[in-house]
Amino acid sequence: MPQFNVLTFTTVAILALSPLAYAQSANPAWLDNLSDQLAVEKQCEVSYFFNIKEGELAGRLTFEARAQCDDGRQFDGTLTEPADKFVISECGVQVC
Repeated sequence: MPQFNVLTFTTVAILALSPLAYAQSANPAWLDNLSDQLAVEKQCEVSYFFNIKEGELAGRLTFEARAQCDDGRQFDGTLTEPADKFVISECGVQVC
């Protein structure tokens, strides 16, 4: 009976999970568009994005991301095609 070693298991796990890593666009230019819009409308220099999501709603592509600005503010940006501008809302203090 063949035995799997750690390397074989790791290789199989990576290959099985690979499609999940490519669920996001190969070239997410929409993040650049969101960054540019935040710079103009909110004077936000984006440090990084998180909670990045792409999906489909009623046959239309949707894009969502939260931006962390250099000054500590955070904004959520959402866009549903065919719109060309993001709806931007500032993240406030949340109580769980």
